[in-house]
Amino acid sequence: MQDVYIRLKEKVRGRLPNGDLSLSYGSDPGEKRKSLLRAAREVAWDEGFVLSPPEMQRMLDRLLDEILGLGPLESLVRDEEITEIMVNGPGRVYVEKAGRIVPCDIFLDGDEEIYRIIDRIIGPLGLHVDEASPYVDARLPDGSRVNVILPPLSLLGPVLTIRKFRRRPYSVEELVSSGTLSAGHAAFLARLVRDKGNLVISGGAGTGKTTLLNALSSCVGEEERIITLEDAAELRLQQPHVIPLETRPPNLEGRGEVTLRDLLRNALRMRPDRIIIGEVRGPEALDLLQALNTGHRGSMTTVHANSPFDALSRLETMALTAGVGLPSQAVREQIAQAVDALVHMEREAYGERHVSEIAVMDRSHDGRPHLVPAPVDGPAFPPDQPSPIMLVTPPANGNPPRKEVKGAVPASTPG
Repeated sequence: MQDVYIRLKEKVRGRLPNGDLSLSYGSDPGEKRKSLLRAAREVAWDEGFVLSPPEMQRMLDRLLDEILGLGPLESLVRDEEITEIMVNGPGRVYVEKAGRIVPCDIFLDGDEEIYRIIDRIIGPLGLHVDEASPYVDARLPDGSRVNVILPPLSLLGPVLTIRKFRRRPYSVEELVSSGTLSAGHAAFLARLVRDKGNLVISGGAGTGKTTLLNALSSCVGEEERIITLEDAAELRLQQPHVIPLETRPPNLEGRGEVTLRDLLRNALRMRPDRIIIGEVRGPEALDLLQALNTGHRGSMTTVHANSPFDALSRLETMALTAGVGLPSQAVREQIAQAVDALVHMEREAYGERHVSEIAVMDRSHDGRPHLVPAPVDGPAFPPDQPSPIMLVTPPANGNPPRKEVKGAVPASTPG
């Protein structure tokens, strides 16, 4: 059967313009598919292939995947249970399912097929990758995020990573039912978003920060004008008035780059009700803090960090890289005034992702800002009464933060 398929593929390619249907018939995928099926059936008839209807259908599906799609990877892209596809070599393909990375029984036809798949992905986007520029970020038509890195940076050969996203984003209710966050967490965060509080979601890579951000965005009113800023579009907001903006890398001449900082400055001129940044990772942190402190409330973003306190430290460090000469104390004060709450996500060794901590910004009796656990398991504390808090003081001499329990036991978090 493999020999029959190889003959069929060669004959079909011979009947296609330039031998590649992906470069012909314009951009209409329906026309491409019809042309390919017609050519395949003509070849099967002319060559006298004796195939049962199921065998012929399987062969046609495989041919469509190879010529129009991503070859053997196309079935993995269609699998809704797979969230990540990792190609480390022709015979080393891994996928992530339910938070766990497992090997896959997919085999590619050498590095040449990996390069063909890479060209199929980045070619229509006008992107380029070679030894002189050996890595690139891209995305598939369905929004899946793609990263490519080539030799000499990769010692394994070409490495391709595809992060897939659910066609329909998770809702807050689904995250509660799956144990990602408790009902108390969900109620607190939903009210915070509706009341236009500024929220930062922290965590490591793959902990579900963007998933939670997508879910919480459903609490934003449909009448609001929302502008999203991302390096690679991942957010799937459901409101009708959403303007997604995406950064642009420099071209081959090193020109035309548009950074998150550029997008943020432009977004402030677009009359946003809310600005949502997929991830803060550089000097745009300072522009965000200034925007939040000048009336642009209700913003949300994510940041890579090991805890809410570390997230504040990272925001400070990134803001200082803006190069405007602000002292650290001034940046810390802007952070204290801008950030209302921080949510920290963690992923366990067995793959489960969950909210491990929610902290809110507060001030002690002497005016110093500090983080306290959010009152998520009961009614909000009256503003005229001191809330029972766990005071987190800044670390001294490199030691971990010191915690002093005052009042009631802090709010619990799911295990």
